[in-house]
Amino acid sequence: MIINLAMKSYTIRTILLLAAVLALAATPLQAREKKAPPAKPAAQYAAFDTHPNEKVTVAADPCNDPKDCDFFRLPYIQHGFIPIRVVFTNDGDTALSLNDARIQLISASNQVIPAATEEDINRRLFTLKSVAGTHIPMTPITIHHAPVDKKITQDEDDFGFQGTVVNAHSTLGGYLFYDVRGLDDPPLKNASLYVKEVHTLDGKKQLFSFTVSFNKWLASQPAAK
Repeated sequence: MIINLAMKSYTIRTILLLAAVLALAATPLQAREKKAPPAKPAAQYAAFDTHPNEKVTVAADPCNDPKDCDFFRLPYIQHGFIPIRVVFTNDGDTALSLNDARIQLISASNQVIPAATEEDINRRLFTLKSVAGTHIPMTPITIHHAPVDKKITQDEDDFGFQGTVVNAHSTLGGYLFYDVRGLDDPPLKNASLYVKEVHTLDGKKQLFSFTVSFNKWLASQPAAK
């Protein structure tokens, strides 16, 4: 009996390839998507500000190269946004609340830039005029515009803050997006992240404001070295 080894090998490869394709198709999409690295204690990042008496540290870790944060579903950087991972480490014994926190990018020219909303990002990426709908006068009819793109809300769910409470002896972090279109290049040179109105969970104490210099982060980048 003559066995065609070449044909047999080809058949085995085909079966294995088909099995791999079927296995990939059976895997949930979310399981195949990339994940952001877990947040480290804030003091382990290049740019941070520590309040020793309050036992709280805030860090800012920007991403200005799409290859370094390719887990995002959409090209935010290419559309003028810089994703910044903001990390809070609470080494004290009292939980903190971020419900009223203001986390702003202060440019080199002292321009105050708040974190972009999902609607801000949606308008830039998809040029939508409105997400609220347009009412036609003299009629009960409302024309609804397209909502915020699902990928934006998915990125917020996966990579944004998963809550507003920083428990005692814990770390909480999440990505915020800042519109730097129109700023001088590089937009983070001599800029800082300003964090204010962080208070204890019981509301009895408000922490001093934090200022995180991005020059520390820029100095840590390979190009700078």
